[in-house]
Amino acid sequence: MTAAQISTTKKLLSIAKKVVIIPHRNPDGDAMGSTLGLYHYLKNKGIAATVLSPNEFPDFLAWLPGADTVKLYERDKIASKAILEEADLIFTLDFNAFHRTGEMEQELITLQTPFILIDHHEAPANYAAVTFSDTQYGSTCEMIFDFIEALGDSSFVDKTIATCLYTGIVTDSGSFKFPKTTGKTHRIVAQLIDLGVENSQIHNSLFNNSSYESLQLLGRALQNMKVLKNHKTSYITLSQAELDRFHFKKGDTEGIVNYGLSIKGIIFTAIFIENKEEGIIKISLRSIGDFDVNQLARTYFHGGGHKNAAGGKSYLSMKETIQFFEEVVQHNPNLKF
Repeated sequence: MTAAQISTTKKLLSIAKKVVIIPHRNPDGDAMGSTLGLYHYLKNKGIAATVLSPNEFPDFLAWLPGADTVKLYERDKIASKAILEEADLIFTLDFNAFHRTGEMEQELITLQTPFILIDHHEAPANYAAVTFSDTQYGSTCEMIFDFIEALGDSSFVDKTIATCLYTGIVTDSGSFKFPKTTGKTHRIVAQLIDLGVENSQIHNSLFNNSSYESLQLLGRALQNMKVLKNHKTSYITLSQAELDRFHFKKGDTEGIVNYGLSIKGIIFTAIFIENKEEGIIKISLRSIGDFDVNQLARTYFHGGGHKNAAGGKSYLSMKETIQFFEEVVQHNPNLKF
């Protein structure tokens, strides 16, 4: 953060009486870890704050400290609108544009309230009084740690905040294996553990809580995997019927896309998940090395993200989406042996 950003942030916090903190729609570990970490920091400073999520978060994050206080926009839009209108400062975390909040976008664009944006995705929109955006970070939780430190408030970081931030770092780093995991990442994690983070317990809560149905769904997903060997690509499909058959719950498909990169010679993988209610095919893209899935998602699938991890959507049928995807792959010179 620049000196001007720090000064503006301190001024906004000094007069803030009601703060709202917003993650993106379908929040993941980094979104919930960063919003709840910031929530507890503000609480420790004596500032009233509310985390307002566009929709529900996965059950495997429900143990996070303060998760029971999170308000859900989709569950009560009238109350959520009142919360937004009464706020005198709004933080948006782990996303770079209002459309990432889904239906909440229409509420946000009408507000005159000052915003503070903290995010590590490319191309942030220009709506905030303070924009702390840096794609070099592997997670927004790392940014929240540095944000608190930049404000001179490291003494406010306790075990509760550390637990939230560690959760976001471990999930967005792929348990510390993704390329943006740096020495600084590990130094921050070391400080969080020194504050009492029970890292083994967090890993169990995040990764060892599968239901029988979710494992069956994983099995079906792997059965559905296709490999385009000559194009160093794999992909997985899951239809709405398959999701329904295995009693899909939010979070059950988390991480499945990564299995496609475990195949020798594969550098690009995708998962296509049908959502009948929204009328879309939800797409997650992953890569290794220099292949840029962020640019591919922006160009072809109404999305974006990071160089090696991005997402998007298709309004075509599953069959048409896969046909289009294969055409994109076949014409990409970076995906040919």
